[in-house]
Amino acid sequence: MNIAQPVIEALESLTSNKLRSGLTILGIVIGVAAVIAMLAVGRGAEAEITGSIEGIGTNLIFVFRGGDEDVRNPKPLTLGDSEAIADPFAAPSVNAVAPLLQGSAEVNSGGESTVTTLSGVTPEYSVVRNWGVTEGSFIDEGHLLGRSSVALLGIEVAEELFGRTSGITGETIRIEGQPFRVIGVLEERGGGSFGSEDDVVIIPMTTAQARLLRRSTQDRLDIIMVSATDSDNVDQAGLEIAQILRTRHRTEIGKDDFTIMNQKDFLETAATITNVITIFLGGVAGISLLVGGIGIMNIMLVSVIERTREIGLRKAMGATKRDILVQFLVESSLLSLFGGIIGILLGWGIAVAVQQIAAASNTPLNPVIGMDSILLATIFSTAVGLFFGLYPANRAASLEPVEALRYE
Repeated sequence: MNIAQPVIEALESLTSNKLRSGLTILGIVIGVAAVIAMLAVGRGAEAEITGSIEGIGTNLIFVFRGGDEDVRNPKPLTLGDSEAIADPFAAPSVNAVAPLLQGSAEVNSGGESTVTTLSGVTPEYSVVRNWGVTEGSFIDEGHLLGRSSVALLGIEVAEELFGRTSGITGETIRIEGQPFRVIGVLEERGGGSFGSEDDVVIIPMTTAQARLLRRSTQDRLDIIMVSATDSDNVDQAGLEIAQILRTRHRTEIGKDDFTIMNQKDFLETAATITNVITIFLGGVAGISLLVGGIGIMNIMLVSVIERTREIGLRKAMGATKRDILVQFLVESSLLSLFGGIIGILLGWGIAVAVQQIAAASNTPLNPVIGMDSILLATIFSTAVGLFFGLYPANRAASLEPVEALRYE
């Protein structure tokens, strides 16, 4: 049988009922567009989170307080822990250690004010985070010993307070009402899914402990950041850190009161979360496509009833059951195929719109439309047309010619 003939007949049938065909296609369009857009947004979020994590460095290790759930009253991290980890004999795989106190604070200058992240650090922080300054200098040992009222500004804070990102060294700001002299501006690091790293003010650790970020004990820390000697020694450095802390905290293996995470751990956690989100979004969009398929079946059943006499006449003139079956399957497949093509274009447009909205709201999100998503949506939409068109087509093909010709 010539395949072109059923296609031509199907197109004639669909164009004779333009409104009905258009409404049927609309269901598939919405479903496919939803699949394309949702998967693109999910993948864009995954790429952004992954990029943010990779941007922190491949040899960076984070140590947090708290570990296994059955460990009660975990001991806090302290400066003593930080100094022990920095011992090259106890941890030869460790390159540098940066203790960190972190909180939020109101910063103002010249009538301008902003609430930002406040970090108390040591000079090693610059080494561990590989973070330099665009002007001025970083915190040094003299600032720590003297508990100096000095600060470094992220470029977002500098822009907010002074309307510029250069020529700021030497200016005076107030942090929670206390005066601080600006000694430098940090290099731009960019925003990420975990917040912008440029929206930060850095002050000496000792100053933070004494005046702004007080904790229950003077030497208590929030986080200890560690850089391994190279990316290949990250796991070994983690083992060395764990052994040091177990000894100092007197904890047993398996009952740690601390958590050690590196980039690989963050990436695995982020991948798990984003995969769940992407599957969920795809599932919701898939339901829309399913509803569109049900719409195709409904319309095709109506078409069978309307064309009962036509089917009987064709059978009486020699058309086989296979011919009728193919014709109705081609019609349903064309409906879903046209809907799929339009849906892909609409989904692409929605993804672009989401990107523009995210950019306008300063949210780093770039939806990613992969070829596999387009192929998946196209194949799935065509399969939906075939599947939901099978029952109406089979019903039409099974009509008896005599009974069909008698139908009113």
